[in-house]
Amino acid sequence: MKHLHEYLRWDFPLPRVHTGIELGNGVLGLSVWGDECLHLTIGRTGFWDHRGTTSFARSITYSQIRELLGAGREAEVQAHAKTGSDAVENGSPRRPSQIGGGRLELRFPRELRPIGAEMAASGVLTVRLTAPDGEEAQLAIRVAVTEDAQLQPEVAWIEVPPSLRGQIEVRLRASWEWVGEELTRVGIAPPTSWSEASAGGFHQALPADPGLAIAWLDRGSELVIATALGAEPGAQVRELIETADIAVLSAASRGWWERYWSQVPSLSLPDETLMRLWYYGLVKQAGLTTPHGVAATLQGPWMEENRLPPWSNDYHFNINLQMIYWPCLSSNRTEHLQPLWDMVRGWLPDLRALGQEFFGVPDAIMLPHAVDDRGCTVDTFWHGTIDHACPSWIALLAWLHYRYSGETDVLRDVAWPLLTGSFGGYWAMAEETTQADGTRRMTLPVSVSPEYGEGQVGFWGANASFQLAAAHMVAGILPQAAAVLGEPLDPRWAQLDVALPPYAAINVPLNQWDTPGRPPKFRIGIWDGQDLAFSHRHQSHLAGIYPFGTIDPFDPTHSEIVDFTLGHWQGLGSGGWCSWAMPWVSTLCARAGRGDAALVWLRWLVENSENKGHNLSPGGIRGAFNSWGGWHEARTRPDHEIMQIDANLGIVTALHELCVQCFGDEIRVLPSLPYRLPNFSFERIGTEGGFLVGATVKEHKIKEIRIQSTLGGRLRLRHGLGAGWQLDRQTHDEDVLITETQPCQSLVLHARSA
Repeated sequence: MKHLHEYLRWDFPLPRVHTGIELGNGVLGLSVWGDECLHLTIGRTGFWDHRGTTSFARSITYSQIRELLGAGREAEVQAHAKTGSDAVENGSPRRPSQIGGGRLELRFPRELRPIGAEMAASGVLTVRLTAPDGEEAQLAIRVAVTEDAQLQPEVAWIEVPPSLRGQIEVRLRASWEWVGEELTRVGIAPPTSWSEASAGGFHQALPADPGLAIAWLDRGSELVIATALGAEPGAQVRELIETADIAVLSAASRGWWERYWSQVPSLSLPDETLMRLWYYGLVKQAGLTTPHGVAATLQGPWMEENRLPPWSNDYHFNINLQMIYWPCLSSNRTEHLQPLWDMVRGWLPDLRALGQEFFGVPDAIMLPHAVDDRGCTVDTFWHGTIDHACPSWIALLAWLHYRYSGETDVLRDVAWPLLTGSFGGYWAMAEETTQADGTRRMTLPVSVSPEYGEGQVGFWGANASFQLAAAHMVAGILPQAAAVLGEPLDPRWAQLDVALPPYAAINVPLNQWDTPGRPPKFRIGIWDGQDLAFSHRHQSHLAGIYPFGTIDPFDPTHSEIVDFTLGHWQGLGSGGWCSWAMPWVSTLCARAGRGDAALVWLRWLVENSENKGHNLSPGGIRGAFNSWGGWHEARTRPDHEIMQIDANLGIVTALHELCVQCFGDEIRVLPSLPYRLPNFSFERIGTEGGFLVGATVKEHKIKEIRIQSTLGGRLRLRHGLGAGWQLDRQTHDEDVLITETQPCQSLVLHARSA
């Protein structure tokens, strides 16, 4: 079995920042790239210009939207959505945005240049240099990461070999050199810089927010890099580069990485490309969602210096943030969610106040799909602002944190208020209707499906399948959460769960192979009367299958409808999908028993979206950005690449989902074993209930399953071993093992010997 450093190798040149090798500690980020010289793009997440937030949800209520849309006056709703941005004074930005940092350029003597790099499990990136005369040298690059919140400095360093000490030409360039014209238009002044023989730095001030400083210092054996954000960042960063104890930070970082790799799963696939991206995804998880860092945004600290972030590097709650944090669950690193929950806890009073204003009820919350780190709306896309599945989806993430870890504080402080507040909003939106047979049902008369129609007029409807699945998910979790917390049951939960349809059912039209007069057939639509009409990147109408888990594709109630839906979805094809869509597509296929399709779509993602730096860019697949042309053009036109992290972490979850799935209280091991993976194994994939699962596959057969219970409790395991499997030398035939476990108990299930 190969080790991490054998997969994580790069060949230079890495010609642009989007191909950079990404290192970070949840605050400071480096992207390492270059050709003749070595470039380190330096970013600091949390460097926000907060001006320009919009106030759509405070300028209109849900009932007013309902009335306007019902009267065919959508243009007035659109006008309210633009009120905030149109009111911004001239010379200020139209929306909040983070801003990149700068670039450190290293030019070496004797025509030495980078030719390759590899990453070690200790978090060290070793860059190999060579010269035309055959001289060779190595640099080691590390970003400080520690277990101690008080010892988490914004520091990185380059270990310089004796042959190069005092001979490296260092140049630090602020992002202003590339984006200064845009910043000037919104009232931002140029940075102030300082330069000395062996040090340099700059301070980028903002009109209404704390400034950012970046500095470097040549200490001889190390070249130290630091960032600081605050009222006096220049003084802070100078002190940091001078006083940082590199020996202490180096030892602490080695210990942190050792513990990290001992806790995350291990995986051995006969596919070097997928293994590389799986390992690199776990490295990016470590650098983006570090427990003592800042809650992860679309790019985290890895912002380009040569342009402003395309989507403000904000928080997108209609899948992107969830995809970034998904692997924290199955990789047994729920502590990486803490910065997110700390931020959300601070938002809750405002989310409640906004929910009360918008829905007109006291128990609702509201969370728009795109916000800054204060929870303020970034976009003028009204469909996204009223996408109530956003707080529901983040509530699900908090609930799963509890289910994987057993930590009741996150259940009470985060999941519970998000769940009850999400339900309050859905209850306020729901209206009772009478069916033709006289039965009383409930409907969501105004609902949206994420990004379907791109905010054009008319792209909304009743009973969006995405919203229905989210509402059912919330109503199903609430009684479970209440039982744990000792909260009373609310009869409205069951009422909504029973009265709302599970999805928007679309009548499948007759085709040339159908028998005339055949019984009606249905598939899942976008909303009532709206079939999936084109290939679309957001697989939201299928969210009931995954991630909300309100539809079991194998339940006879839904199985035929799911088959028709997936057939139609497949028929429209992947032309509208972008890179972050592909892990979701893969997981949907795995959940629906199509393991080989799940594997194929991950390989398709790699072939179409992986650049030379092993990074996955949303611009890499034709579809979501059709006007940009095909994926091959995106590769040859670097301005079409985007530094976005969701797909890079989503692929980790998708591979875990191929191995182990949780549905309700049942764990399913390799439920759809891909034919193209005849021999592989895995260990320590985390599941709900706090179980760690491993398995060995040989010659297309599951030979052994290994379970460790970290919390104790009931295990319900659908194992796929077939009849005659053994546990503790006892032979069994049942398809599902149900047993009570103790904390730290281990179980090993063996297939019947051939």
